[in-house]
Amino acid sequence: MRNYSWIFFLMGHEAMAQTNLDEFFYQEGKFYVVVAVLVIIFCILAAYLFRLDKKISKIEKEKNEA
Repeated sequence: MRNYSWIFFLMGHEAMAQTNLDEFFYQEGKFYVVVAVLVIIFCILAAYLFRLDKKISKIEKEKNEA
């Protein structure tokens, strides 16, 4: 048990650091910036996948016609 005591120390320290980080984002208004960046990344990824699907469908259709 003594060999693993440092793991419990780090887990407790991480939880404390996470709370401070949450408070920092909410106090400074940076939480909304993080959410906005994630939404933008998700929209770009969704648009890319939609475009890729259209291209693949077109190529499959051309291949089936030939």
